[in-house]
Amino acid sequence: MDRGINTRCLHLEETEGETTNYGALSYPIYQTATYAHPGVGASTGYDYSRLQNPTREHLEKIVAGLEYGKEAFALSSGMAAITLLFELFGPGDHIISEADLYGGSIRLFDNVSKKNGLEFSFLDCAKDDIEAAIRPDTKAVYIETPTNPMMNVSDIGKIAEICKKHGLILIVDNTFLSPYFQNPLKLGADIVIHSGTKFLGGHNDTLAGFIVTSREDIIERLRFLIKTTGAGLAPFDSWLLLRGIKTLGIRMEKAQKNALALAAWLKEQKTVKDVFYPGLPEHPGYEISKKQSRGFGSMITFNVDTKEHALRILEEVKMIKYAESLGGTETLITYPTTQTHADVPEEVRLRNGITPCTLRLSTGIEDVEDLIAELSEVFAKLKE
Repeated sequence: MDRGINTRCLHLEETEGETTNYGALSYPIYQTATYAHPGVGASTGYDYSRLQNPTREHLEKIVAGLEYGKEAFALSSGMAAITLLFELFGPGDHIISEADLYGGSIRLFDNVSKKNGLEFSFLDCAKDDIEAAIRPDTKAVYIETPTNPMMNVSDIGKIAEICKKHGLILIVDNTFLSPYFQNPLKLGADIVIHSGTKFLGGHNDTLAGFIVTSREDIIERLRFLIKTTGAGLAPFDSWLLLRGIKTLGIRMEKAQKNALALAAWLKEQKTVKDVFYPGLPEHPGYEISKKQSRGFGSMITFNVDTKEHALRILEEVKMIKYAESLGGTETLITYPTTQTHADVPEEVRLRNGITPCTLRLSTGIEDVEDLIAELSEVFAKLKE
């Protein structure tokens, strides 16, 4: 029986470790670097925490279950997960990538992956002809959907068909919607990436990253790479993720409800020129989102009329925090030009739609009336 997603956030199918853990409802933190062997040539199943740790393993099983994958790999950050993943490729390999990505991903590709001999073609994967960009040396397609920060929505199933036709790996960064709202593996993707720091952790108190897949050839390779490169998630951080995931469903639902209300309110403000939120019927990706996702998430990007007003909003907010990151219980506002996408060349930012007037909101779980009241007060000050 396929249990509901809120149940799967709390329980594995099996009664794992029931006796060993003395019935503890909070899975224990196995804060150990190494493990004693019961005898020569014998093992408890754990030898050294760089290889595996019971707390991390329990978390990985939970995340794999949420994404309908066979295995998940928990790493020290979202960027550590992407870095490890790209060790699957070698010099001369060509990757087709979404152009509107998190700035850290672009920085990695431009400054590390290219140095290691990989080649990239950056497309608007919601609009451009992906098939026309495929070359004999193309190995994978890498997308975010919705994208960060312009909220472009790509059709995962359609891109998966193209990838299967040409023998390519489809990688989907599912951070913005989390497994609560979207499951790319069920839509045909080969690999799912998460910054667990965001919605999965949910409390802005730890860093984590995940790779999830069902392909045995990729699983075998990643097992070797994670033990070799050594960026597996630490036991205490694994426990924080386990704790955060328990409330994933109720946090996602509340934050999305707030985002829908905020997006509608922002549309009515004279200072606001554009609102990018897939839950608005006029958004180009609205119908695709309804087809492939169970929700629209809680990320909103909007443009105001001037750079001066954008900076003033950042200075004036109080309850809403001017901070990087997203996906926590608190509402955060970010300035992509100098924060999340500061290392992206200006011409690339502008081509993707990120201007000095662009702001990004990660809607939290506060009372939405209080969020609107604060923004109303801030916007009123712009007229002074």
